[in-house]
Amino acid sequence: MSDKKFDLGGVVVATTLAFKEDASAPAGLAVDYDKFAEHCNFLIENGCRGVGPNGSLGEYSSLTDEERRKVIQVAVETVGDRGLVVAGVHGVGWHQAKHWAELAAEDGADGVLLLPPTIYRANESEVLAHYSAVNEVGLPIMMYNNPIDTKVDLTPSLIGKLAELENVVAVKEFSTDIRRVLEIQEAADIDVIAGADDLLFESLVAGATGWFAGYPNAFPREAVEIYTLVTTGRIAEALELYRNLVAVFRWDSKTEFVQAIKLSIDIAGQSYGGVTRPPRGPLSAEHEAAVRRDTQKALDYIASR
Repeated sequence: MSDKKFDLGGVVVATTLAFKEDASAPAGLAVDYDKFAEHCNFLIENGCRGVGPNGSLGEYSSLTDEERRKVIQVAVETVGDRGLVVAGVHGVGWHQAKHWAELAAEDGADGVLLLPPTIYRANESEVLAHYSAVNEVGLPIMMYNNPIDTKVDLTPSLIGKLAELENVVAVKEFSTDIRRVLEIQEAADIDVIAGADDLLFESLVAGATGWFAGYPNAFPREAVEIYTLVTTGRIAEALELYRNLVAVFRWDSKTEFVQAIKLSIDIAGQSYGGVTRPPRGPLSAEHEAAVRRDTQKALDYIASR
């Protein structure tokens, strides 16, 4: 069973997933496990605490069962003892989520990230049943509150009830309501992990203890620097860096966040982003131009430092 003191501090990156053309694969795109491994290694070498495969950014919902499992295996093998692997185990019902959690445990993941039931708009008792079932697996659980996409809000009072489960250790907070950081801490003795990149600075100042992040896929070194500056009390320096990156970070909270972050990775040029698998299509010309502008603005600032 997990320890409530399980440390999720630092920058754990919700990893993107590389694809390559393959006519025999779903939608003509096969998972490029070699490039995925290279990307995980790139993140760890640039100071990130760990990786979070099979989240929304990892396009888990468009993967086959075989692909979804192998992604975790590749992440675990690549990261080794250098950092954490927090596997996304989201499912429509607790039976699917528990199955993925059991496989994650078998394959060596350190913990799991878990949404409430996806697709179905669950009530409180159903949410409690969902997390209770996955709790039985024994891996540390980071709950994921994303009411924007799931339409299920893990309110502070509900989080207080869920935190009574022995393996629930943290919540990734993506309601975009900065007041939630302190409200959750008042309701539950668990870590609050910043979830929205464009509320990262504010969340850390309010007391979030980690960052489960999207845009560090493109800017890992600078992301770790922001986190370190805030957590060591160098607030003004952190704000200066954050202020010059937040325009591109805002894409993390938009519908096209996966496409945007992958494009930013490619523009930054240190790793590989590439295309997305359906249902996600390419960015519109307008959005692509905006992502390119915001990414370049961040890169120009970084180069000028």
